[in-house]
Amino acid sequence: MNERIKKLRKVLALTQQKFADKLGVKRNTVGQWECGINRLTDQVIFSICREFDVNETWLRTGEGDIFVQRSPEEEVGYYVEDLLEYDGNGNAFYDAIIEMMKTYHSLDDKSKTVIREYFKNVADGIKNKEEKA
Repeated sequence: MNERIKKLRKVLALTQQKFADKLGVKRNTVGQWECGINRLTDQVIFSICREFDVNETWLRTGEGDIFVQRSPEEEVGYYVEDLLEYDGNGNAFYDAIIEMMKTYHSLDDKSKTVIREYFKNVADGIKNKEEKA
């Protein structure tokens, strides 16, 4: 597993220090994993898979893809969940999204239609811009 930790870190283009920081461990701990001095606990394996979206089977055995493969719908759900993560200490982004959803829900149907059309036009404009690039 030590070779896969190093490979993952290199694929992510992270130094041992940055990799350690994301996991809340010391840099030398990552070095010890990579050298095979210390084994990874199940908790650390879970943290690596969650933090970097790594396929646990690949990390443990080397089989399969390095990263979890998701459908487009699962990908959107993953990003939304990450953006709206609420740790009990407050999250301004979470609070803003919740307030927008409540406000939208209180609108009449005509106003909702106007807002949906506006965002459709914005999305179309972005798509057109990307196609021209």
